[in-house]
Amino acid sequence: MTVIALPRVRSRAPVALGVCLLSFVAFWCAQRAAHVSMIDLSVYRAEGETVRAGGDLYALRTTEAHLPTTYPPFAALLFTPLTLLDTAAMRAAATAGNLALLVAFVALSLRLVGHARVELVWWVAAAAVWCEPVWTTLRYGQINLLLAVLVLWDLSRRPGRLGAGVGIGIAAAIKLTPALFAVFLLVTGVVEQIRRGSGGPWLRHARGAAVAFAGATLLAAAVLPYDSSRFWTRMVFDAGRVGLVEDTANQSLRGVLARLLHTTEPGGRWVAGAALAGAAGLAVAVAAELRGRRAWATVACAVTALLISPVSWSHHWVWCVPMVLVLAAVGRAAALCTAAVFCTYALWWVPHGPGRLELHQNGTELTLSALYVGAGFVFLALVGVTLWRTSRTV
Repeated sequence: MTVIALPRVRSRAPVALGVCLLSFVAFWCAQRAAHVSMIDLSVYRAEGETVRAGGDLYALRTTEAHLPTTYPPFAALLFTPLTLLDTAAMRAAATAGNLALLVAFVALSLRLVGHARVELVWWVAAAAVWCEPVWTTLRYGQINLLLAVLVLWDLSRRPGRLGAGVGIGIAAAIKLTPALFAVFLLVTGVVEQIRRGSGGPWLRHARGAAVAFAGATLLAAAVLPYDSSRFWTRMVFDAGRVGLVEDTANQSLRGVLARLLHTTEPGGRWVAGAALAGAAGLAVAVAAELRGRRAWATVACAVTALLISPVSWSHHWVWCVPMVLVLAAVGRAAALCTAAVFCTYALWWVPHGPGRLELHQNGTELTLSALYVGAGFVFLALVGVTLWRTSRTV
């Protein structure tokens, strides 16, 4: 049986690779035809230029949209190489790099769910490049795939390996949202220590993430002391710098509540909702991890981080790729419905743009502009119910 199967795998792989390359070429042509701005990439380059010039990083306003710096100072250090390229070369390199990261992201996601066949990586990548979060990530020249790859590389390795936690720590030093993965590991270790007297692997992993985060942050503080002081004492608490909370692109619980309540600041209702969602999401992630479901736990933690973050732009939801793969193991219908949510671009079917139109959406429009958040909550509920049913049958 095995001897017969191997040639089939090899014969399918070149076909899958060819389809993937054709899909990527078509995607690249479509992006060029759409005259994508890659505006966030321009912001990153401006941050790198500000670092090299010794300017005030958090006073920066750049591009026609006058966008500010929102990431920690360590990210700006990493952006300095962008200043060595002209605009055309920078955009081409960012697009090619993101496509390579997408392949790595798919490969790591499939490894996590236990289906890391080479041809499957190419097939999934060929399709995933067209989903809205991935399209928008490349459209803006964003770093979402880089952060996701760092986290998944860290969590898909065998426990106890040298450097455990480095990926999560570095990702959190670039952008704070991945720090929830370290919290997830810490809580899992504490729960296991209470239950069995030892939470070693998870606690060591969380400690490694904390050390990597601290090291990167201290490096940035040594190079950019003034910017580091401003960020960690002031900017980190100013969520309004990121953008309008009610924007349709804000697919976080806070964004949904702002649109639902027709207000620019949901205030205490969001704080209470985020606290409940965070506790429930972490509980699901920890329960999945302790039952040996690392894939479920990882995606549950990612979804929780996206839900409770003050702003989660639609392109942050690149985690829809492993989400669909995890759901495929639970039920094909659930996976197909979730894929449809992220591939139909339905959240953009509503009034949006200048004039704060999102504050006047009707019921149907509110539903469409909450699709990603709804999919996230449904995913957590499905994982929670599946774990509960499994525990009852054991």
